[in-house]
Amino acid sequence: MSFSHLDHDTLRQWQGNGTAHKVVDIRDPMSFSQGHIPGSCHLDNTSVGDFVERTPQESAVVVVCYHGHSSQQAALWLAGQGFERVYSLDGGFTHWQHQHPDQVVRDDGVGSR
Repeated sequence: MSFSHLDHDTLRQWQGNGTAHKVVDIRDPMSFSQGHIPGSCHLDNTSVGDFVERTPQESAVVVVCYHGHSSQQAALWLAGQGFERVYSLDGGFTHWQHQHPDQVVRDDGVGSR
């Protein structure tokens, strides 16, 4: 039970070529609402049980935090729950936002979709 690191270019390629994956963002709810990767879902203590129950364990799961540190612990935990392909996004959302400003969505609908 382990996880892998994922760089931003690979995630961008997955988005562009239709590679199946789920992006889960573990930042606080306000930060998530102010900007997140398109298609990502917010994952916290109240939603993680439902996510684990409803998501096939063979799904590729990419965990995003602020800077790529906390996501490693969350990715390890998800791998321990039986997920086979878990990734921690290197650099986190902060790096993503700087590298791909056109690929940031806010909950008020502003940004790319």
